[in-house]
Amino acid sequence: MDPLISIITINYNNKTGLHKTIKSVIDQTNKNFEFIVIDGASTDGSTALIALYQEHFTYKVSEPDKGIYQAMNKGIKMAKGQFLLFLNSGDTLSNSTILHQVTPYLYSSTGIIYGNSAYLEPNGKVIRTYPDELSFDFFFSQNLSHQASFIRKSLFTELFLYNEDYKIASDWEFFMYAICKANIAYRHIDLVICDYDVSGISSITTNHKVMNEERRLTLEKYFPLFIKDYEKMKVFNSKRGRHFLYIQKHNFAYKILKGMMNLILYFLPKAK
Repeated sequence: MDPLISIITINYNNKTGLHKTIKSVIDQTNKNFEFIVIDGASTDGSTALIALYQEHFTYKVSEPDKGIYQAMNKGIKMAKGQFLLFLNSGDTLSNSTILHQVTPYLYSSTGIIYGNSAYLEPNGKVIRTYPDELSFDFFFSQNLSHQASFIRKSLFTELFLYNEDYKIASDWEFFMYAICKANIAYRHIDLVICDYDVSGISSITTNHKVMNEERRLTLEKYFPLFIKDYEKMKVFNSKRGRHFLYIQKHNFAYKILKGMMNLILYFLPKAK
């Protein structure tokens, strides 16, 4: 029998997005999955929608929670599948056969199997392709999409559940620890797994300060020797840093910049 997939959807006051997510899951040609919906006591009609589709859910609940990661942890605790897929309300599976296409890859002993994702930007879909080989350098500035990742459930027992003290970076912390510290086996599959709703909390630019602080706390806890490297990477990933790297790559522009800097230094008052 094929490995069972647990699809976990969390929702709070996003009835329209939840409806899209539910439809994309129940339309799958491969029915060997369980569907878990964790709602945070929504008041926008989401609970009525959940009741309407209740026959499709293995488990559902609508009650207050402390945030997205507590909701995701509730789903993990109820899941019975070998692999978990976190598809939040508003996110959808890329097509009706994607679970069928992924299933052959789930027979291995790999801990994390991740595909690509389509970002639903205002100007259309943008396909995000993740590398076959992950590294510390990758996680410094990026993250895997949990909507495109099938995570072996046993890892949450062997390692830890999502950090409920964080608002944004708990999935990043889990991936970072699992791959870069616990050395969990992973595999990239070249399939677009999901259409990702970019209106989520981690995509809002004003939340990046919180995200960066949570990432720093993770590095202090698990990778203290890399804090200085992280600070440098933040600089180089800033707009100014990217401009500098662009100039450095283009020899002529770099020579002009270097000449200008030397000229400025020449005319600066000399220290006595």
